[in-house]
Amino acid sequence: MQLHMANLRWYKIDEKIPEGDFIRQITLAGKKLCLLRTENKIHLVQNSCPHAGGLLSTGWCENSQLICPIHRYAYNLENGRGAEGQGDYIHIYPLREEADGLYAGFRQSLFGRLFGRDES
Repeated sequence: MQLHMANLRWYKIDEKIPEGDFIRQITLAGKKLCLLRTENKIHLVQNSCPHAGGLLSTGWCENSQLICPIHRYAYNLENGRGAEGQGDYIHIYPLREEADGLYAGFRQSLFGRLFGRDES
C-alpha cells in the first residue's frame, strides 16, 4: 500500500532525540507511540502490540525487528509485518527531517481532509 503524502498531516516531534540506539514512548497528536532508533535509523510505530497489548516501547530490537516484551512477537520496522506465522502487523508512521526538527505523518480521512479533522 502506498502512502499519498498529500493525505498526511505532519506533526513536529518535540522530544529530544538521544544519540545512538534508544526506544521510548512519546505522545504525539493525542496518541501514545513508540519512537526508536536502531541500526542508525529512527522509526515511529504504534506502541501497543496487536497480539496482547504489550507496550512495544518496553521491548527491544533484533535484526531490524521490534520485539514485544510480553510474548516476544516480532515486527518488521520497515513494513510493520509480524514475523512469519503471527498473521498481524503494527502501524508505522512516516517520518521526515526538516531544518527545525523531526516530523511524523498521520493519515487523514476524507472527512478530515475536507473539514480539517484528523483520523483517530
